[in-house]
Amino acid sequence: MGSSDITPPYATAEDIGSKASAWLERIRPYNQHEMRLNVSASALIVVDMQRFFLEEASPSFTCGGLAILPTLKHLVASFRLAGRPVIFTQHVHHPGDLDSGIMGWWWEGKCLEGSAESAIHPELAPLPGEKVVLKHRYSAFYNTDLETVLRCLKVEDLVVTGIMTNMCCESTARDAYYRDYRVFFPADATGSITEEMHVASLLNLAFGFAHVTTAADIVEQLGGIGD
Repeated sequence: MGSSDITPPYATAEDIGSKASAWLERIRPYNQHEMRLNVSASALIVVDMQRFFLEEASPSFTCGGLAILPTLKHLVASFRLAGRPVIFTQHVHHPGDLDSGIMGWWWEGKCLEGSAESAIHPELAPLPGEKVVLKHRYSAFYNTDLETVLRCLKVEDLVVTGIMTNMCCESTARDAYYRDYRVFFPADATGSITEEMHVASLLNLAFGFAHVTTAADIVEQLGGIGD
């Protein structure tokens, strides 16, 4: 997934905040279902923030992933401080090509299970005891135990972050909606390879599947615990 020859990046860590404000204004007429996070029933899912997608030499380099990294790191820390679950995904394939199927020829290169490239970025490394979902398709729900874990944790509100906005994040958000979760989708904590792809997904999700918001808004609501 992705392309290492997309330059310059459509967003950086320095301007992601201002960019997100512009994106939210652009989709505002369709972002009609504003919601407040039910903190005590919330969870954060961090989709595919792996070296395979975040290193510029990779055929699947996703520049938006580097742009959101500091914001997402803060969001992860805020969920942990609030005592709410942080769940990570890794998109991986068996070294013997047992599970790639159509993805084996659709994309250049595969992220192999257990490889150094499959590791989650060290600034976001899961803590002991935090759930890591291994997946072989875009959606974090497809043929994984994510739904079981969320049900056991009594989660109702799911904050979807990570990469790519228009593929694994959007697929996961849509599947969460189909399962009756309320979905929160931070525009500045999801990333793609082009601004067009990113904004198109924000528009689609706002219209039919999720409340598109910012990481700062989610953090502010998490801070309201005990108030």
